[in-house]
Amino acid sequence: MKSVPGQLAAPSGAAAPSRHGVANLARRCADVVLAPSPAAMRRIAAAGVLASAGIILTGAGVRLSQSGLGCPDWPNCTATSIVASGATGDPLIHRWVEFGNRLVTVAIFVIAILVWVAAWRYRPDGRGRRRDLVWLASAQPVGILGQAALGGIVVLTDLDPVWVTVHFLFSMALVAAAVALYARCTEGRGPTRLLVARELRLFACGAVGVLCLMITAGTVVTGTGPLAGARSVPRFHLPLGGVTQLHADIGWLLAGLVIALALGLRLLGAPRRAVRLGWALLALIGAQGVIGYTQYFTGLPAGLVWFHVAGATAIWIVAVRLLFTLRDRGRVDAAAPAMPSPGAVPDAPRP
Repeated sequence: MKSVPGQLAAPSGAAAPSRHGVANLARRCADVVLAPSPAAMRRIAAAGVLASAGIILTGAGVRLSQSGLGCPDWPNCTATSIVASGATGDPLIHRWVEFGNRLVTVAIFVIAILVWVAAWRYRPDGRGRRRDLVWLASAQPVGILGQAALGGIVVLTDLDPVWVTVHFLFSMALVAAAVALYARCTEGRGPTRLLVARELRLFACGAVGVLCLMITAGTVVTGTGPLAGARSVPRFHLPLGGVTQLHADIGWLLAGLVIALALGLRLLGAPRRAVRLGWALLALIGAQGVIGYTQYFTGLPAGLVWFHVAGATAIWIVAVRLLFTLRDRGRVDAAAPAMPSPGAVPDAPRP
């Protein structure tokens, strides 16, 4: 009988990874959170930004699909079940859309906890934890709990437009805190030093203030129009044409301010990253305007309105990030050793 070729014979113990290999992999994954390097902390903070933005987009999907009352109770989905089951008067798909959004919130809360743990353990320069980062990271899990409470109020008030607006703006505030954490974890502990003229930075802050006003006006438009929910859902008692025109006027004002800001950053010697973000912000606002007018003249299709919400979220992230590129607090000392994770065994000295 011929022997089996060596390359076809499985060596003993090679069918599955060793227990030591799995333990090492688990330890390395834990070290990313328990002893993050500056690069790892940036990636974790970026995950927090994406999670905070994601909850806005899933919430917009719930509202635009008229699924806000798919789960008419809170914290349970219905009076008799915590999951999407039974009959509530809404189609089953609406119950599962709303319940799915609640499940997404749980997943995002887990991410927020990991972000907080990483910020608590982060010691990039060996001088102790960064309290500014811990406070910013704390905003994510605490804020998500606040979002859950606001979501309960929204459901129990049958999607009252005032509470829906507060819920949305609170979500935007959490995104700003997540972006601030991402920006601050790349900075050192030094005093703030402006990289542009003070007047230009104030102008940028003013443009962001107008952006806040435009986002607020957008929520009022949605709470007034047909996409606020089913016909039984309460709405703002405002003329839809009037609030839509106000929203558009603020958009044109913002576009003019951002054009001036982008040119000012380019001509007055701002940092290259700030200049790039200024042009990116202008491009996003231009695209947002195209989407806004298209959705208005095509009868407000829900899918297009969802992209409008996504565009507003992207604009907000870029605008907040831009503000942090206009000043400097020194660089993180990446050469400093990261804090060892609990239970880690130090490497044996080499001969």
